[in-house]
Amino acid sequence: MRRRRVGLLVGAVVLALTAGACTSDPEPDPPPPSAAPDGAGPTGGPGPAPDGAPSVPNPFGAHWDWSRYDQFKPYLAKISGSATYQEITWCAIERTRGDRDWSGLDRIAQRSRDLNITLHIKIRTGMCWATGGSPQFTRGQLNKTESAMPLDMAVYQGFVTDVVKRYAPYGVRQFAIENEVNAPQYWAGSTADYKRLVASAAEAIRAADPQARVVDSGISSVAYGMGVADRLLQAGDEAGAIAAYQVYFQRRVGTRGQKIPQVDDATVLRGALANDQNSRNLRFLAATEELIAERVVDVRQLHFYEHFSAVPVLLDYLRARSPEGVPTQAWEVGQFWRDGDGDAASRSDEMVKTVSQLVAGGIDQVLWLPLGYNPNNRAGSEVRYGLLDPDGTERLAGTMMAELADAARDATVEPVAEKGLTGVAFRRGEESTLVVWSSSASTVSVPAAPGVTNDRLGTDSAARSGAVTIGPSPVILRGPGTPTTLLSPIR
Repeated sequence: MRRRRVGLLVGAVVLALTAGACTSDPEPDPPPPSAAPDGAGPTGGPGPAPDGAPSVPNPFGAHWDWSRYDQFKPYLAKISGSATYQEITWCAIERTRGDRDWSGLDRIAQRSRDLNITLHIKIRTGMCWATGGSPQFTRGQLNKTESAMPLDMAVYQGFVTDVVKRYAPYGVRQFAIENEVNAPQYWAGSTADYKRLVASAAEAIRAADPQARVVDSGISSVAYGMGVADRLLQAGDEAGAIAAYQVYFQRRVGTRGQKIPQVDDATVLRGALANDQNSRNLRFLAATEELIAERVVDVRQLHFYEHFSAVPVLLDYLRARSPEGVPTQAWEVGQFWRDGDGDAASRSDEMVKTVSQLVAGGIDQVLWLPLGYNPNNRAGSEVRYGLLDPDGTERLAGTMMAELADAARDATVEPVAEKGLTGVAFRRGEESTLVVWSSSASTVSVPAAPGVTNDRLGTDSAARSGAVTIGPSPVILRGPGTPTTLLSPIR
């Protein structure tokens, strides 16, 4: 059953694949599978929906470090039917012109298919013989660099064509071009360069596979926040712009010096939006939206790492700035909180509220990043909260995400915003499952009703029948009938 997107009908830290990725794995490289029927993965898995919109049976997925595949594999079975993505770099796969090493990506494509998880591919150029130039930014143990424009666009299109044709038999149908181009450490060119690159890549992608979909680079979470505030400011709503900025960046102020300052009036906000980085953020966000409006891009890619209370203003922005019929997928969703002091229960509740609101708002796919916390990250602390411990042990947040995936798999999706509750509802046949919490500081009493059970996410106890009081922590309600039917006893 295909999910029905309602509400917003505009519709994970990234591991760049290098030629040496997973070389310590003793398993042989899998050969490319034979071609599949149009519209289906090699094993009959999900392909594009009949109207061309991307769809997967389970909207709740994740992004993970494939070097820890063995530790993560037991959990990944719990989120089957979802999607993930893998970033590749042309310069890493083809270090010498004409000599390509696909082995690492072949293995990832094979394993994704075996897990029944749809793989998307993000294609970056990097900087090497194919682009010329000297990198100004080098990151991580893999020495990843920013991307630059190819010297020969025909050669670039040839590479993109080969990526699409090689991985279509694995069920790969979505290809993003570059990553967070608003950041200089990821993109060395101009907005015009980026638009030309996407147009060139899109031409190659569609020629190689008419069922493939082109995805933008995924503008950063911070840049989206600047876009939210700027739109309101341009509309003359200074108070709304300041309020949106404050709720969106409540955990970011000061984390990047004066790039994200405290804002208390419109003059300061205008100054913040005009600094070099935020001005660049807005330019690249606008360029991305031009590509979407021109239908060069088929799918908007969202990155979001902020407090769950910022989701409504973000959804308002997306409704206003996305053409009808263009799906939005959140390939990177997480919890950025430098020196965060929340306990496991509160951080897990936040995760549920974030992903539930996004899916309820019409976001087609929500991929949590990272699946597992990496203790060796450059920040030296868990700035972005993982669903699993480094060794793959399931955290409370992981248990909650798996329960959401189970409720949502092959279900239709509806927002819940009534009777003092906020959340999301999933419907399969005559049964509904609601994940809801109180919309205010007050609690909401749900009287007992025939066949209706309630439970706290992440608990081992059996679901209870009878009345339940719902406060700030999400609660699951299950029972026969529509979501409205389940909530009708509330007075």
